[in-house]
Amino acid sequence: MSELRELQDQPHERSPARACTEPENAITRVFHLLGKRWTGLILAALMSGPGHFTELRRAVPGISERMLSDRLTELASLGLVVRSVEDGPPLRVRYCLTDSGHALKPAMVELTRWADANLPEGGASCPSAFQE
Repeated sequence: MSELRELQDQPHERSPARACTEPENAITRVFHLLGKRWTGLILAALMSGPGHFTELRRAVPGISERMLSDRLTELASLGLVVRSVEDGPPLRVRYCLTDSGHALKPAMVELTRWADANLPEGGASCPSAFQE
C-alpha cells in the first residue's frame, strides 16, 4: 500500500505518446476552413477546372443551393475562389480556383491517398483529379 501512495505522490511524467498539445495556429485555421461541411468537396470539384454553379451543385451531391452559395462566397472572400459572371442570355456564373486554391491540391491528393489506405470504403469513388 505504501508503494501505491509513493507512486501517487510522485510527479507523473508523460510519455510522448500520451502527451496532448494544442495544435498549432496554422493547422487550426486549416481545419476551421476544411472542417466545414461541403468545403473540401467544393474545392475538390474545382481542382479539375472551372465550373458553373449548376455543375458544382451536381458535383457535390446533397448540397443545397443556399449552402453552395454560402460556401462559394466564403471561399471567394478567403481568396481561394474567383467568381465571374458570363454575359448571357442566359446569365451564368463561373467559379474557378485562384493560385492559393490550386496550392491546396498536393494536400488534397495526400489526404485522398491516406483515406484510400486507412478509411473503410463506403463513400464515392476518388475524383480523377486526385488520382496521380
